[in-house]
Amino acid sequence: MTKTKFEAMEILNKDAIPCGPMLSMKEIAGDEGLRASGMLVDVEHPQRGRYMTVGMPIKMSDSPAAIAPSPLLGQHNDEVLSEVGYSADEIAALRRERII
Repeated sequence: MTKTKFEAMEILNKDAIPCGPMLSMKEIAGDEGLRASGMLVDVEHPQRGRYMTVGMPIKMSDSPAAIAPSPLLGQHNDEVLSEVGYSADEIAALRRERII
């Protein structure tokens, strides 16, 4: 009770007792190492604005992954509907009838 989590970790590590601190969200968000490694990234969302999120946990040198915001509601309707067989005219009709 008289030690911070970092002081306790230092004391225990000296005696080879494996341990680590439980970080708060504020501590995690401010960790420069997590940002430098790409584990925390900032994303620009068209409605929400800029926010911090978790990056790609698996890093592969030949397969870099971009972190993007989630799509808006209905953003990919035309693409999905056309892939399952709807024509552009049918999609336009669905939109006119306020089905999508």
